Formats: sequence, structure tokens, C-alpha cells
Amino acid sequence: MRAFTYERANSPAAAAAAAAGNPEAKFIAGGTNLLDLMKLQIETPSHLIDVNGLKLDTIETTDDGGLRIGALVRNTALAADARVRRDYGVLSRALLAGASAQLRNRATTAGNLLQRTRCPYFYDTAQPCNKREPGSGCSALGGFSRQLGVIGVSEACIATHPSDMAVAMRALDGTVETVKADATTRTIPLAELHRAPGTTPHLETTLAQGELITAVRLPRPIGGRQIYRKVRDRASYAFALVSVAAVIQRDGSGRIALGGIAPRPWRSEAAEAELRRGAKAAAAALLEGARPTRENAFKLPLVERTLSAVLSEARA
Repeated sequence: MRAFTYERANSPAAAAAAAAGNPEAKFIAGGTNLLDLMKLQIETPSHLIDVNGLKLDTIETTDDGGLRIGALVRNTALAADARVRRDYGVLSRALLAGASAQLRNRATTAGNLLQRTRCPYFYDTAQPCNKREPGSGCSALGGFSRQLGVIGVSEACIATHPSDMAVAMRALDGTVETVKADATTRTIPLAELHRAPGTTPHLETTLAQGELITAVRLPRPIGGRQIYRKVRDRASYAFALVSVAAVIQRDGSGRIALGGIAPRPWRSEAAEAELRRGAKAAAAALLEGARPTRENAFKLPLVERTLSAVLSEARA
């Protein structure tokens, strides 16, 4: 691990200002992803800004009946919150499907959204990776790609976003609140937070340099049967091959978002319009334009089968 300097921020705006003035600075909270990447020298920040003291660790009911989840709320606390379990069950289930209990105790809401891909070539510094070294190439395209993306990918990158929580929040129409260095704030729909890889896969979000996530806001509950189904290579502590977050209403309509198949949580309104016709029609709309490799083409039928199981559970 390379040497770095360290400071504790005393306000969200001060943290954003400190990071905006130093392009090699990083925020640190739980550190469950960042510290691993620093040990491998994939991330090499010269300065760390500790945001743990910013009192962004509460869950509040909003005026419109939704929830405002502080950026520093730990995944364990969020999954266990009575309001989340009652009104946003798909989110609680997604959180409990991710990582180990020890990691959930440290991992934060904002950190979960911003965690980086688990593509094996991103983690192998001996291999070219456009996400790690822009312009070096994508080893996954001709390599081991079983875990990687089939939709929303590009010739420069086929990595997937690893978060379970983000998939559920996408199905719930979550929005992200941020603060910038000049203390101005903005709200970003979760659908617009993560970038498509295009030719610049190293640019993973639409956040500006130094912009700090302060909270995630969920709209008022919409009811329905809420299900999170995760298909993985082993029963625990594994990233999704395919995951489905679903909120299905009594009339068969609903919302679905998928993980394990794209560089960001994948949701298609066109697919949701097909839900009443069944999993086959919805999966066809979800995967329109898919570009699988020989090793991960199995994900296409797996999406349909997983979605079929979710819809059957919802009907039951």
C-alpha cells in the first residue's frame, strides 16, 4: 500500500471541498472495497477524507411518506429497519443476500452504490483493463467472462456492477442526494447515477470530482409483492450471475430490475409493459440488444428462468 495523508471532515461541504481540490483524494467510510483496492494498488489515493463523523447515519420518514436513508447508514441497520422490512421488503432482502454479516456491519449505503466491479481482470494488475488503465484494452472480451455482462456493455468493457442493494433501489425508483464543493446540492435519479461504459469505462458515475453522496431517498411505498431472487455459484457470499428485484402488483403489473448482467442495475420500462404476458416476453424486452460472450451466453435463458420463478412466486 502506498503512503497517503488523512483527514477527518467536519461537514459534508468541507469534505466535498477537500476532495474537489485534490483529484487524487478519496472519501472513506466503511472502506470494505476501497481498502482492498488500495492493498492491490488498483486504487492509489494520495489523500483519504474520513466522512464517518458527518452524522449521515439516520433513516428518516419524509413528508411524502417515503424514506431518506443517510449515506453512512450501515447495510445491517438498513436491512433490519422496521420501516424498510415492512414497506420496502425487496431492499431488505437484497441487502441480506449480499456479502457476509461482518461486511454488512461496516458497509455503508453510499459505499454500496459506488463499489467497483469484481471483474477478475480489473483485479489482476498484470492484465490489460480499460476500467483500471484507460486505453489498455479489455482482457475479458477474449478471456474468462462467465460472471460478466451481456447487456449495456461495449467493446471497451463488459464488467458488471456488483451491488445487490442498488438493484433493489433501482426497482424502487430511488434518488441520490449530493453536495458539491461550493455547498450546492442536487438530486440524481438512481437511473442516471451509473454511466454506461462506452469508450470510457473508467468513468463509472455522473458525480463530479469531489461530489459527496449524502443520502438516498425512496418514494412512498407502492405495495405489491416484493421479491429479490439471486442466482449465484454458491449459496452465500457470492456475486450474482443473475438477480431480479421485483415489485409485482395484484393485477400482474410491476417493476423489475436486474443485477449480474450489466454495468449498472438494469431496468427496462418496455420489459415491465410485457410482464402480464409472462417471463418470456418480458425477458425478450429486457435483453434486446444483448451481446453475450461464448462463456456467459447461458445468462440469457437464465434471466428468463429466474424471472419466471419470480413471477410464479408473486402469483402464489
